[in-house]
Amino acid sequence: MNLISRLLVLKLNSCQSQHVYNRLKYDHNYVQRSSFSTSFVRSSETCRIGCASGFWGDTPTAVEQLVSGGKLDYLVLDYLSEITMSLLTAAKAKNPNLGYTPDFVLHAVGPQLKQIKEKGIRVISNAGGINPEACAAALQAQAAKAGVDIKVGIVTGDDLMSQVQRLADSKDLTSGEPLPAKPHSINAYTGAGAVIRALELGADVVITGRCADSALVLAPAAFHHDWELSSLEQSAGGSVAGHLLECGAQATGGNHTDWRLVSGWHNMGFPIASIAVDGSCVITKPPGTWGLLSRGTVCEQLLYEVGDPRSYVLPDLAVDITGVLVGEPQKMEDGEMGVMVWGAAGKPPTDTYKVGATYMSGFKATAVCIIGGRGAVEKGWITAHATLDRVNGVLKAAGISPITHYHSEVLGGTKDDLHARQSCVLWLSVQHHERKAVEVFSREVAAAGTGGVPGLMALVGGRPNVTPVLKLHSSLVRKCDVPLQVSVGGHTEEYCESGGGVDYSEYCHEDNSEAPHVPSVEGTCTHRLEDLALTRSGDKGDSCNIGVVARRPALLPLLQERLTAPAVARYMAHVFPSYVDPLICVRRYDVPGIGGLNFVLERSLGGGGVASLRPDAQGKAYGQLLLDFPLENMPPLQQLLD
Repeated sequence: MNLISRLLVLKLNSCQSQHVYNRLKYDHNYVQRSSFSTSFVRSSETCRIGCASGFWGDTPTAVEQLVSGGKLDYLVLDYLSEITMSLLTAAKAKNPNLGYTPDFVLHAVGPQLKQIKEKGIRVISNAGGINPEACAAALQAQAAKAGVDIKVGIVTGDDLMSQVQRLADSKDLTSGEPLPAKPHSINAYTGAGAVIRALELGADVVITGRCADSALVLAPAAFHHDWELSSLEQSAGGSVAGHLLECGAQATGGNHTDWRLVSGWHNMGFPIASIAVDGSCVITKPPGTWGLLSRGTVCEQLLYEVGDPRSYVLPDLAVDITGVLVGEPQKMEDGEMGVMVWGAAGKPPTDTYKVGATYMSGFKATAVCIIGGRGAVEKGWITAHATLDRVNGVLKAAGISPITHYHSEVLGGTKDDLHARQSCVLWLSVQHHERKAVEVFSREVAAAGTGGVPGLMALVGGRPNVTPVLKLHSSLVRKCDVPLQVSVGGHTEEYCESGGGVDYSEYCHEDNSEAPHVPSVEGTCTHRLEDLALTRSGDKGDSCNIGVVARRPALLPLLQERLTAPAVARYMAHVFPSYVDPLICVRRYDVPGIGGLNFVLERSLGGGGVASLRPDAQGKAYGQLLLDFPLENMPPLQQLLD
C-alpha cells in the first residue's frame, strides 16, 4: 500500500460552508479542534522526512538524491529568509505571476514529479514566498506536461502588507522603533497547523508563504503520528528535527569544524529524519552519498542560529534544547548509519506570531579588487583611501553630502604584511541615502586600473551594481489577527490559531548570570579552542550566535571556566562597531545536554544581511575565528583527552 493510501482516507462533506474556522485552543495541555468531518488511517511507524533545500540557491540535485534513495514519506524544501521575502516582493511588483522561488518548480521538484508521485512522497515547501497561488499554478502546469495528476494545497495569509496601517505602531523587538512608514514587505512567521490541515484535505504538495523553517517538518510528523500540537514533548521533538533538517547539508558535513574529515564535497548527502511517535528522531542520509554524519555535525547544527536555548520561540511552541541528547553514529536495523536525537522539552506557545518587515534605507555598492605584487596590502589601503577621497570631491562639487558610511577591508593580509604580501583582495563597500552618490562611487572606483598603484589585476564583476539597502524590522502580531487560508483542490477554508496564553516577554527575561568558576585543573600549556571543541555560527538580524560543543562532554566544565562571556567579548571585540561595548553585548548560555555553550553577540554584524557592508554579513566565519581562542594554563592536551 502506498503512503497516501496508508496515511489518509478523507471524506469531505460538500454541503458544509467553504470557510471554516480551525482554531487551536490551548489549555497548555490539550487542543480542541473543530474542522470538516474526516476520518484518518495513519501509521504508527517511524516517518521519514528528507530536506532537499536549505536556502534559495541550494542545489536542486538534492531532490533526485532523496527521492531516489531516501525511502521517504515526506520531502521538505526550505527557501526563505527575510531578505528573500523582500526580493520576491520586488519581483512580484514587476510581474504579478512572480513572487515565488522558481527553482522549486523548474529545477527541483518539477522534474521529479513523476517519481515523487510513484513513490507516494508528499511534499511541503515555503517556496510560495509572497505568491503561493502562482507557485501552485506553475507546478500544476509542470505536472500536466509530465502527465502527473497531483493535488496541490496552498497556505496563505502570512503576507500582512494590507495591514500596514494597523501595524504602524508595532515596536521593533530590539530597538523599540515603530514600523517604518513605507515597508517593502511584511510577513508573519506561521506554524504547522495550517499545513497539517492541508495534508488532512489530501494535498500531495503543500506550498506556503513565510512558514517557519521548523514547522515544515513538524507538520508532516504531527500529521503522520496524529499528534496534537499541544502535546509539547512530541511537538518539541518534531521541531528539533525540523531545526536539524532546515539547512540541508549543514547537518551532514557542511560547514563542519572538522572539515578535513569530510569527503565527497561534490555529492553531499542531504539529511533525513526518521521521527518516532514519541518525538525522538534518527538523522541519516541516503546510501551512496558523501559528506559526514557524526555526533559533531548534528550537535553543531542544533546550536545554529539559536538565541536563548532554554526558550527557542517558534510559532507552535517554545523549545528548551538545553537537555537534548545526541548519540554517536550507530548502524540501524536497515543497515544505515544514524545519529539519534532525543530529550527536547516543550513550553506552551505564545499568543503572537513574529513579524519580519523589510524597508528601504538608502543605497549601497561594493567593489572587490584583486591586487598583486610586493606590498599588495599597502596598495590595497592606498586604493581604498584614494577612491573615497576622489568620490567625495566629486560629490562636494555637485552639492551632495559625502560618503561617510563605508567598510574597507584588505582580505588576505594584515598590517604586519604591508610590504611582504604578494597578493590580496580589497573589499570596499559604501552606503548613502542618495542613489546618485553611490552611482558616482560605482563610476570612479575603476579609475584605479590606470591611475592607481601597480598590480590591480581585476575589478571583480566590473563596475559594482547600485542596490537598495533593505533593513529588517522584527515585531509581534496577535495570532488571532492573522487568519490563514488553506486551499486544496478548489476547496478553501480559514484557519486561525489562538496560541497558548503566554506572552512573548515571558520567554525573554530569564536570568542568565554566569556562576563564577574556580579553575579545576591547571598547567603550563596553552591550547586552541579547536583542540577541545567544535563551533558553528549563524545570524539573526544584526546579532550572531556562536555555538560551542565540547569534543567530550567531560570537557564542558573546563570550557565554562575559561570561555566566559567577557572573555569572548574581548576576543571578538573587533567585530563590533566602535560605539558598541562588547562586554554588554555578549551573552552566554549553557547547553549541558550536548556539552555545549551558546554565545549571542548582539549588534555585531554591521546591520546584518543586505544592510551590512561587510564581507561576512551573516557571521558565517565567527565560529571559525573563535577556534583560535587561547585556553591558557592548561594540562597537556593528551591528559585532557584521555
